[in-house]
Amino acid sequence: MTSTNGEGLRVIRTLIADDQEAVRRGVRRILTAQPDIEVVGEAADGLAALELAAELRPDVALVDIRMPRMDGLELTRRLAGPGVAEPVRVVVLTTFDLDEYVYPALRHGASGFLLKRSGPSLLAEAVRAAADGESLISPSVTVRLLRHVTAPRRPERRRPGLVVPLTEREVEIAGHVAAGRTNADIAAELFISPGTVKTHVASIQRKLGVANRVGIAVHAWEMGWAGAR
Repeated sequence: MTSTNGEGLRVIRTLIADDQEAVRRGVRRILTAQPDIEVVGEAADGLAALELAAELRPDVALVDIRMPRMDGLELTRRLAGPGVAEPVRVVVLTTFDLDEYVYPALRHGASGFLLKRSGPSLLAEAVRAAADGESLISPSVTVRLLRHVTAPRRPERRRPGLVVPLTEREVEIAGHVAAGRTNADIAAELFISPGTVKTHVASIQRKLGVANRVGIAVHAWEMGWAGAR
């Protein structure tokens, strides 16, 4: 659970899961330099990370893809996937910019997908975004995702059974979410309050059965709603 420090500042409790000690050390150094982020634990493999997460209940877990005993995709599913009773927000942090990792990670409930070369500021931003229920994806990955979904849809994605009963306004907002816009951006675009946008986003998540905004974005990309106006 998110805590506060002696000055009343919110502190985001974070778990690092990576099989390379040097990477864990570097990530810890970056995060502990932030006044609002605390590293509460480290794990060198997926199974140890799962056990630590159950014990420590961090706000955010930074998860590598390739780890022994349990890989990052399975760990993400167990921490943040659909049906998890008390999900932990997961940011996947990896060297590998591959679709075979990106799409499963997002579908398993990841709140972000960052490349290890993204830099310190983006890493801290991703942790904060995840703690706030938002999402942050490496720009190069986002561009490729958007390019991918502008390609012709496969017929199975248009089956009536895949249509979710969102309202016209919810479809519009889902499209904005998929385009990476914040609640404030959407509110300004649609001339409504950020609180109203937040209510719509919560309704969309519930109807789609997804854990976060990334889940909304994935569905919107697949349905062709990205960039809706």
